Amino acid sequence: MNTENTNWNYSVTAVVIKDGKVLLARHTYGKGKGKLIIPGGYVEKGETPQAAVVREFREETNIVIEPHRIIGVRFNMHDWYVAFSADYISDNAQSDNDENSEVLWMNTDQALQRDDVPDLTKNLIRCALNGDGLHQIDYSGSFETCSLYGSQKET
Repeated sequence: MNTENTNWNYSVTAVVIKDGKVLLARHTYGKGKGKLIIPGGYVEKGETPQAAVVREFREETNIVIEPHRIIGVRFNMHDWYVAFSADYISDNAQSDNDENSEVLWMNTDQALQRDDVPDLTKNLIRCALNGDGLHQIDYSGSFETCSLYGSQKET
């Protein structure tokens, strides 16, 4: 990771569910060390949150995803964290052997019961499963790279 280009105040994650299983990674450092979490990471300068979550999943799990709804946002005094629901697109899941020691597909019911899956991950899995969330709404904005998410359903 190029730390000079990292925006330490903005981070992203996604819940990817395929065939009733959620993609989880066993974290190797910090407060999440040893825990099974949903992958994610920091947004780089000049990068959209959507592009960042696609890049982070590719780097950490080797899979290609497509984010489509925002299912959660966490704010605090120092940063924000956006959680997407995303579709699995391609490739086989594998660990990066750096930020995680294993990557696996786990039955969602099992993930929600395990002690080594943190509450934040469990809550975001529930958000993805219930189908609610904010959807991207197309509009003509005054900036080149902008996105609007709202509760309006696609028609």
